[in-house]
Amino acid sequence: MNIIDPTQQDQLALPIPKEFTTTLELQRKAYLANPNPSYRERAADLKALARMLKENQSALVEAINQDYGNRSEFETLFSEFFVVLDGIRDTLKHLKGWMKPMRRHVDAMMYPLAKNKLIPQPLGVVGVIVPWNFPLNLSIAPLTSIFAAGNRAMVKMSENSSLLARTLKELSPKYFPQDKLAFFEDAGGHGPSFSSLPFDHLLFTGSGQTGRAVMANAARNLTPVTLELGGKSPAFVGPDFSIKTAAERIMWLKLLNAGQICTTIDHVFLPAGKVDEFVAHAKRLVAERYPDINNSDFTSIIDARAFQRLHATLADAEAKGAQLVNLAPQTTPDAVLRKFAPHLVLGATPEMTVLQREIFGPILPILTYRDPEEVLRYINAHDRPLAIYPFTHNKGLQNLFIDRTMSGGVSINEGILHVAQHDLPFGGVGASGMGHYHGYEGFVTFSKLRPVYYQAPFSTIQMMFQPPFSNKKALNIMKLLIMLRG
Repeated sequence: MNIIDPTQQDQLALPIPKEFTTTLELQRKAYLANPNPSYRERAADLKALARMLKENQSALVEAINQDYGNRSEFETLFSEFFVVLDGIRDTLKHLKGWMKPMRRHVDAMMYPLAKNKLIPQPLGVVGVIVPWNFPLNLSIAPLTSIFAAGNRAMVKMSENSSLLARTLKELSPKYFPQDKLAFFEDAGGHGPSFSSLPFDHLLFTGSGQTGRAVMANAARNLTPVTLELGGKSPAFVGPDFSIKTAAERIMWLKLLNAGQICTTIDHVFLPAGKVDEFVAHAKRLVAERYPDINNSDFTSIIDARAFQRLHATLADAEAKGAQLVNLAPQTTPDAVLRKFAPHLVLGATPEMTVLQREIFGPILPILTYRDPEEVLRYINAHDRPLAIYPFTHNKGLQNLFIDRTMSGGVSINEGILHVAQHDLPFGGVGASGMGHYHGYEGFVTFSKLRPVYYQAPFSTIQMMFQPPFSNKKALNIMKLLIMLRG
């Protein structure tokens, strides 16, 4: 089977590594030999994923830690292991029901002996492009949905996750054959060539700019894509909500993984007059929770380029008139380990970088409002975010943000936890992405819901609508049916 059309490769002018094409051919051949794995086979794959994580926990945690420079062990165990293992368990609990063919209503003209079914079947070989910020979660969580749906997978890791990529590449063959699962490093910038492969589906998690390039590459093969992008997800604190509680919940999320999360709170809207109170609580919380940001509890910025970008973001804001509040003044950040002190930015304005680009670090701009309508207008004037976070006990205000804005997801009175709900899909909208996975929606994303019609022993259509139509019997019946449908 010819996996890459030579004329297409010339058109793309992309060198395709042989390990990519060889593995894709191997997996597609295996898919064709067993295109619809049984429940038992799929459950075995999911259990093998869980064993790979559990039996190699220490090595995987250490690999992530070294790739970061320093990654909080608790954050890795919580966000990369517990959430993913819990998702595998939940999928195993429901998989048998998800796999059952669904009966669908039969149109009146074919009733009563004909039947309709919708049969979920595997797509084939799925490509997964993984970012560096949650590299284990964002490879294994998609694989949970991909394997549940009966597919095979090729996973390209980030160049910033080189040690983890090598570790997974070494471990995976102990649990899965190459024709079922293969991991790839990306030390040579092979992302464009990977996304140019003719997968049966492609999942990309990363920036909007790269997502556009991935979608363009996939389009040449008509490969369907699921894009999980980023965006500037806002929080809104209602006038009824405790500033103390809001600060505790917002700062917990903002400093998790040092703010390097696509669904973190990018900026927060506070009622006018409440900024000083929020600042005081934020200072107290950082002093209590991270008395020394150079210790292992506070995660490093991923690389020197990102570290310098955050410094430049603060410098730009200050030069244009913003007030910077260092929340860890008691500590001199370790530049070698790329520890970046958490900051609030007060008085940010639209021309500042901090309000134009996704921050992806422990910097939180604080904006104020007098009327919630101001916040709605601001959100709707910008790209649709991956999430919004209204903090209010007022049901009317909650519904106002749900009804009048659009985002990938919503958590009310908390941040990010909608992503951790196994029975809720995860995905963006507009500039923050397209498509879903997690739970049942993940099973559906990586399945073909195949419609099948079973004809009755006799055919009503054949009986009623046989040519020649010149006798007008069929025509009169059709006109009658159209009139009755009116």
